[in-house]
Amino acid sequence: MSAARASADWPAGGDGAAILDAVLIVDDHPVVRRGFRHLAEDAGVRAVHEAADVVSGYRTFHRHRPGLVVTDLGFRDQGLSGLSLIRRVRALEPATRILAFSMHDDPVIVARAIEGGAHGFVLKDTAVTRFHEALAAVSAGHSYLSHEVATKIAMLNAGLLDSPLARLTAREVQVLSLLGAGKSNEAIADSLSMSHRSVSAIVSGMKQKLGAGSLADLLRIALSRDGRPV
Repeated sequence: MSAARASADWPAGGDGAAILDAVLIVDDHPVVRRGFRHLAEDAGVRAVHEAADVVSGYRTFHRHRPGLVVTDLGFRDQGLSGLSLIRRVRALEPATRILAFSMHDDPVIVARAIEGGAHGFVLKDTAVTRFHEALAAVSAGHSYLSHEVATKIAMLNAGLLDSPLARLTAREVQVLSLLGAGKSNEAIADSLSMSHRSVSAIVSGMKQKLGAGSLADLLRIALSRDGRPV
């Protein structure tokens, strides 16, 4: 994502100032946060808050209550915990606008983010103009999905995409992602603030849903998309 210029598409008030006084960007890559900060500041946003993980992201949101949150879905140490952040933010401030982004456009993951309360989704490598479109739409109270992602979600809902992840709950997808990242049940329990018994029960349930005879089979499913954890 480049911060080459501000977009005229960013929503503005009558005096040309940005509608949103404050924005929070949550991503574990400093370069991404810096790029977004430049975009927002050039567009006239007066306060751009940053956080590198879900815990600090929620604390920052709780402290400043920005009108827009832009969050990654996958974090290096916490799997798809961006989904947890989305749900917690919406529970605390239902009116907050949320734009999710990720390196991956798996329709199941995107659908989980939308179901959890995100108002839009963009890929991290999207063009600057399209990223501005997403920000403008979500900030103005609309939803935003690229045509390609929206089509994939529609096909998934219609049963036209055969994705084993479609059978899983958001929590199961989260646990499966962490398994694929090499986390043990104990580490997953700590990361998600769950008991070890609860994680074990989720893993057993996923084996039944996905027809996995062993943990190794389950891990193969977790790693089956583009050779990376789902």
